Amino acid sequence: MSHYESNESVATAEWVRDNLDVVQSDAPDVRLVEVDMEPAVYDDWHVPGAVQIDWAVDVVDGLGGSLVGPDELSSLLGELGITTETTVVVYGDKANWFAGHALWVLRYYEHADVRLLDGGRRYWELEGYETATTEPEYTTREYTVSGRAESIRADRAAVQAAVESDQSVVDVRNPMEYRGEKPPAEVPDTTDAEGHVPTAENVPWGEAVAADGRFRPEPALREVYDDVIGEDGTVTYCRIGERSSITWFVIEELLGERAVNYDGSWTDWADAPETRVVTGPDPDDDGGDTA
Repeated sequence: MSHYESNESVATAEWVRDNLDVVQSDAPDVRLVEVDMEPAVYDDWHVPGAVQIDWAVDVVDGLGGSLVGPDELSSLLGELGITTETTVVVYGDKANWFAGHALWVLRYYEHADVRLLDGGRRYWELEGYETATTEPEYTTREYTVSGRAESIRADRAAVQAAVESDQSVVDVRNPMEYRGEKPPAEVPDTTDAEGHVPTAENVPWGEAVAADGRFRPEPALREVYDDVIGEDGTVTYCRIGERSSITWFVIEELLGERAVNYDGSWTDWADAPETRVVTGPDPDDDGGDTA
């Protein structure tokens, strides 16, 4: 069972398992949405009733802080049978790596009730819960994005201001990327400049999840994050904004602290001539390359 079954931003695998009749219904009460780093895995199997969103096509408009527009998102969600009143539960592969960003985007566009399926595909498969290979179809609904929650988003100017004011900035990439070394093969090659934002501390996003893909209990998360959570809020970033969405979720939704996601992230920062790039290890780095 999830450590966060009472958290309204989390859906447990057990709750979904026990409510598959609701999930698979054409009624727009609950819609399960899969968002993967590797979209082809959806065709191998998915949770019954789940529709698929392609992150690279449906969530972002290029890399480096360009999100899909409100009209495009409204059209997509309506086609998936989602209304503004629908409880949307997102999940995916790689411990919800890209699903976490999809959740953040829905929050940014002010969808009222969106939750992350704790453990994603990994935990669902480990538990041997029911799967499907047929893609469901639902009645198209009306959906209109009503606004934007700018309070959860940081741009380059906001990050520069955070650096200058010594506000907490957390780089959630692996230590290789933080130090300025060539990133691993699975990380998009989006810029020639490597390193990190000045003053940023390195806390890889994967430290928030257990081996089964579920979030670690709050005391364990506190051990990881309490030293980097800022009194005036915390800025999270990675390379293109998806991994940092997980850390944003942990700080903001699981720990109840103030956080903003720099979705342009390193791609945006490194490409700006006026910004400063720092290389070398975090003083607190133990040398591990966990991601």
